[in-house]
Formats: sequence, structure tokens, C-alpha cells
Amino acid sequence: MGDSSSRVRFSPAPTGWLHVGGARTALFNWIFARQTGGQFLLRIEDTDVERSRPELTDAILDTLRWLGLDWDGDPVRQSDRAELHRHAVARLLSAGRAYHCDCTQEQIRARAEARGGAPGYDGHCRDRRVEPGEGVVVRFRTPDEGQTTFDDVVRGTVTFEHANIEDFVIQRSSGAPMFIVANAVDDADMGITHVIRGEDLLNATPKVLLLREALGLSGRPVFAHLPMLVNERRQKLSKRRDDVAVGHYRDQGYLAEAMVNYLALLGWGPPDGVEIRPIEDITKLFRLEDVNKAPAFFDLDKLNHINGTYLRSLSVAEFIGASGRFLEHGPWAPGDFDFEAFERMAPLVQERVTTLAEVPGMVDFLFVDEPEIDQASWDKAMADPVAAASVLDATMAAYRTCAWTAADLLASLRSVGERMGVNLRRAQAPVRVAVTGRSVGPPLFESIEVLGRERTLARLEAARRRLDP
Repeated sequence: MGDSSSRVRFSPAPTGWLHVGGARTALFNWIFARQTGGQFLLRIEDTDVERSRPELTDAILDTLRWLGLDWDGDPVRQSDRAELHRHAVARLLSAGRAYHCDCTQEQIRARAEARGGAPGYDGHCRDRRVEPGEGVVVRFRTPDEGQTTFDDVVRGTVTFEHANIEDFVIQRSSGAPMFIVANAVDDADMGITHVIRGEDLLNATPKVLLLREALGLSGRPVFAHLPMLVNERRQKLSKRRDDVAVGHYRDQGYLAEAMVNYLALLGWGPPDGVEIRPIEDITKLFRLEDVNKAPAFFDLDKLNHINGTYLRSLSVAEFIGASGRFLEHGPWAPGDFDFEAFERMAPLVQERVTTLAEVPGMVDFLFVDEPEIDQASWDKAMADPVAAASVLDATMAAYRTCAWTAADLLASLRSVGERMGVNLRRAQAPVRVAVTGRSVGPPLFESIEVLGRERTLARLEAARRRLDP
């Protein structure tokens, strides 16, 4: 499929944050380039000057760096190559392969409704000899007959009838060439051998090929259109409806290695069925021909599982380091965070979180004067106030004198439960909520050991007063 001369490119438009679909496209290009010993080039599609934002270009580059997707050479900005694109449009005009058009969108829609046919442009200005000016665009003259066919690595042979391709705009009324011209010119000029991109650009491919042919650009790249990503309702992922920004997942405490691993599984699967593995192994196993054309489900539960697996594979020291930025702004007063206490709890927390953003909520009870009580947890644990009060009274009595180790704390509470005729799970429910404020969290007795006798008894007493003012 490729050799040492392969050249692929990722071409983000800086009109929004890098989303998971774009990141998946970048990753597949990067894997293919690294696998074949080729080059992974970065080209910024900023031809839409009005919508392109420089700060988003920087954000996209930062996200690619976070994912570990390094590129070869300096990023290319299409806006810097605008003269080449305008020259291509001028060549098409002089050769009669393009023409000026002054039709408004309202006029195009009105004619389509009047003729009762398919919507879209009808070639109205082909022979009108419209002069350049305000509100005038340039359109490519699509052949009336014939078809454009290409072989797609993912989708097989794809054919488009020219009769179904309208005369598309190649230069805006502002004089700026459209991205489709820029792509055709720049791919040829940069020697791009493989175009690996999303399925949503499939319909643009025959237009690019027609432009390349009209411009006399020899050869054509190999195309591979990746499957669309869908949500749990099997709807195409939407920036407005779904959490698609890669930066969102970084901010929520997903590891870059886990995100890359998961993105690689969106449309492709390893032949041996082992899905969680380092990118080095994925790169060795990946074959573009094995990409599935069916829509790929962006499964958050699966991402969480993979991220949790990667978190647990870290050393404790690595986990503590990775948690640092999330602990800087925890729900406790400045100066109340006790690193030694967190260090003792870290191995227990590491086994239970799926993202780093969950870490502060696992240990916040250690660093506040009083835990915030989750009402649902309280209502469930204290559903029988009399029994809960008895458990708290007996636990306080036992905890005033027992040795302060997790094992002794467990044994003491178990003994309390046995005397009251309840199992350990029921006995510890009111104690956990009283001490931590919630019904779930790290192991209770290790947490109490770190919290200390004085603070633990104070919280048990506070819960007891709340039960019976």
C-alpha cells in the first residue's frame, strides 16, 4: 500500500477546536506514514479568512502534540500559497474550463423550484460572459457527460456521474480561491501520495480529480475515506450536540496514550483482537485495507475502560504526578492539601478512577473541615435512623480505644455489626457517609486510618447529632 516515498497530510481548518473525528483522521495518517517510512505533513486549511482564527491553529497544534502526533517539516498554511491558487483559477478561466457567475443563492433556489428538478446550480451563467466584479464568483465547468471513477482503499471502486455534479464554485466573490482548488494544487505540489480523510469529503473527490485533470496535474493520489463517527443513537457526531473536542477529554483527565489507543479503534481493529496496546504495536499491525467502511460508534464507556486501564498501568509515582494539576484546584482551602496524606491514599484511588478529574472527589474529605454530605447517600444510609444511630454510637465507643490501623478499624466495626445482628456492609454504610459524605469512594478503613482518630470521631458525632438533634 505504501513505501518509503509515501507522503500523507492532515489538513485541519482553524475554524473550530480539533474534534475526535479530526484527531482520528490525523492519527490514521500519522500511523500510515510512520509504518511505511514516509512523511506526515501538516497543512492548515485557512483559505476561509473570515472564519479562520489564528488562536485555533495554535490550539490544534497543541492538541496534536499532546496526542504525540509529530509532523515532518514546518506546517504549511494554505493562505501563504494563495497566489498559486489564484493562478490555477486564472488558467482554468483562460482555458474555458471555468467561468464567472453573478447568480445569488436566492436566484439559484428560485430557478430550481420553478423547474421542479433537483436543487442546485443549473449552469445559468455558462455562456453569459459575466464580467468579474462585486458578488461575482468563479465556477468550474463540469463536463456534461461521462463519469469520474477512482479506487478507494476503504470503499472500493467509487463512480460519480458528471451529470450529477453541478458547476461548483472555485473562487469566492472576494477573490479568494475555494479550499477545493487549494487542495488540488497543494496536493500535487507537495507530492501527496495518499489522501486519508473522513467520509464526509467523499463527494469532494471527483471535483478534485476533475480540477487536477483540467490543470494538467499528472497522476492522482490513493484515496481512503474513513467511516463517519456516530453517537449512541447512531447519529453522526455533532459539535453542537456531542462532546467532540479532544481538548475536553484532556481537561477531564484522559491520558493521551489512552485517547490515541481508543481513536485507533474507531473503524479499525487489531487482527489478534487485543485492543489495549501501545501505539508502537498498533503501528506495526495497522493496515489501511482493514479499515471498516461501516460507521464507527464513539463509545464513551469503552473510552473510560481503556483510560482506566492505562491509569492503573502507571506506577504510583506516575499517577501522583499526573494527578497534580487536578489537585491544584480541589474543593478545599488553600494550604489544607496534605501531600503525604494523598500519597498514602493514591494507590487506593488509582484502582478506582477512570479519569484523573475524578481524583479530587475521591480524597476531598481528607482536606476539608467537614465533608459535604450527599443527600441521596445520607437518605439511603440513614433510612432507619434508630439503627443508624445505634451503629454510630457503638462505632464511636469502639474507635475511641481501638488501635488505629485499617485492620483494627475493620475488626472493630465488624464486631459492632455482629453485636447488632447486621452484616459489615450494612454496618459501614452510615459510618462511610458520616466520615466521607458519600456512599462510594476509596476503601473505608484505609481512609479512616489516614483521616485520623480525632477527625473521624468528630464526624461520627456530627452525624449522630444530625440524626437526633
